[in-house]
Amino acid sequence: MTTRWSREAVIGLALAGAYLLFTAIFWAYPFFWLARLSVTQWRFFDEPVFTGARNLLRTVQDPQFLQALWNVVRFLGFYLPIAFGGALVVAFGLRHVGRGKAFVALCFLLSNVSSGVALSLVFAKVFSSTGPLNALLFELVGVRVPWTNDPTLAMLAIALVVAWKFVGYYGLILYSGLLAIPKEIYDAARLDHAGPWTRLTRITLPMMNPQLMMVLTFAILVSFGLFTEPFIITGGGPSDSTATPQMMIYETAFRRLQPSHAAMMSILVALVTYALVQLARRLFERKVVLA
Repeated sequence: MTTRWSREAVIGLALAGAYLLFTAIFWAYPFFWLARLSVTQWRFFDEPVFTGARNLLRTVQDPQFLQALWNVVRFLGFYLPIAFGGALVVAFGLRHVGRGKAFVALCFLLSNVSSGVALSLVFAKVFSSTGPLNALLFELVGVRVPWTNDPTLAMLAIALVVAWKFVGYYGLILYSGLLAIPKEIYDAARLDHAGPWTRLTRITLPMMNPQLMMVLTFAILVSFGLFTEPFIITGGGPSDSTATPQMMIYETAFRRLQPSHAAMMSILVALVTYALVQLARRLFERKVVLA
């Protein structure tokens, strides 16, 4: 018995050690290096000079950075309803699929595993002034929509592209929550003459809280990590209305050659993201009480 437990302990420590080593190399060291860089002045080739809170003050007073954070809020305003609505449609649709459910689920995942660059290049053509979408609209109603030239429409276009990429993935997460709800609860609700809306709002959605929280968390992480789609489709325009914090970090570090300033931006974005994720957890971490 002692030998068996010793062997299991050695295997466990070996596996944990590999994970801890991976974490230290690819997470802990870069984080502490970034934190150190954020309180210095460095331009890649010279020696870092300690500057204290100068980069912090500079970042929180940077109107472009603040605009980029506000753009994420605007993006979430479009993205969350589209993503959650689409994911719920996918989840409920899969529940009513008979044969071939695995194949249908696989089809919904194809957009998620596709290259973000390739998708963005395709949709950049779709949303262009001479693209197929405007050509179709012109044929149907005689108008051309300035998808990438209007601040609101440009953000909507990006939200549609990102939602198209992730809705299938979110839908499968919600579908797993639907499968976990016992059918007996619905049977009891029908005996109490509960209608479809009552069953949805009093049973289904409350019991899917863990999955809803997971989807909201992923949506927040996607929003604050957004780079490829706005960079390729709109370039951050018009007038920085679709610029994101990740685009600002890239611009500051590699075009303006100010990596210390970019490091402080990264830390602030991480803190804001963490705060919003914790807020999302507070919203959804409540017990479901069924009378």
